[in-house]
Amino acid sequence: MVVRKVIIIGSGPAGLTAAIYTARANMSPLLFEGNQPGGQLTITTEVENYPGFPEGIMGPEIMELFKNQAIRFGTDVLFKQVTKVDLSERPFKVWVGNELYKSETLIIATGASANLLGLESEKKFIGKGVSVCATCDGFFYQGKEVLVIGGGDAAMEEAIFLTKFASKVSIVHRRDELRASRIMQERVFKNPKINIIWNAVIEEVVGKEDTGVTGVILRDTVTNETREVNCDGVFFAIGHVPNTSLFKGQLDMDSRGYIITKDGSTKTSVEGVFSAGDVQDYIYRQAITAAGSGCMAALDAERWLEVQQ
Repeated sequence: MVVRKVIIIGSGPAGLTAAIYTARANMSPLLFEGNQPGGQLTITTEVENYPGFPEGIMGPEIMELFKNQAIRFGTDVLFKQVTKVDLSERPFKVWVGNELYKSETLIIATGASANLLGLESEKKFIGKGVSVCATCDGFFYQGKEVLVIGGGDAAMEEAIFLTKFASKVSIVHRRDELRASRIMQERVFKNPKINIIWNAVIEEVVGKEDTGVTGVILRDTVTNETREVNCDGVFFAIGHVPNTSLFKGQLDMDSRGYIITKDGSTKTSVEGVFSAGDVQDYIYRQAITAAGSGCMAALDAERWLEVQQ
């Protein structure tokens, strides 16, 4: 069996940037795309904040460019989902079902998934008025009315950020008090553009597929009554889940399941295993920061291999 120099798990900006750099370093990377090739950007309509695209670019299009660049330099890309790994000894073992692959180093770039409510209507309008990233999409809501779903610090930060663009921001929270820290609550309460809808949950996102979201159906958690609230966009801020179940018990993670990296590098608790992108970054969660850490992981892996030889 051929032992690869590097296997990359994940095909978002982090994984594909790592592939570009390791391929150009003659490491012949093998990359597993997983069940969502291109990562979260494939459910983003227009990307306007990635440098080099002054007119903006569609999310799936930029990820296709990333992939083509990685392949051009010699990356082997497989549209397969890794089902098991063994990091207890080198070479590391990676399985896709019964297929076994081995590698001297491993770069984990499996990303994180935003929590949603599980409504059919919210899936239908992802990228068409439903968003999970105010920093990414807030600019598109200049002078419009939006809802933010959540009650923690992340929801407060999203709401405050959105007031830079939206004419009105309403926070929808299922209880009659927020979970957010006191200082974040005070900032929200003082902001004249922010309104809070207490004791309410979304039953359905309303709109037309060609034109986007026009409102939501809210249910009062106390009275059970429903009503329609008009809005131009809905931002979910109910947390992210890092895609790390494959590595539990094998790598050090924090209480939320994010992979811990050491000393400003991409090194994990296992020598020769590196991590990049949203799977280890719960703060920035941007395409460009993911790409940057993918570059770091590639350089870390290349230098680590040089020391081993």
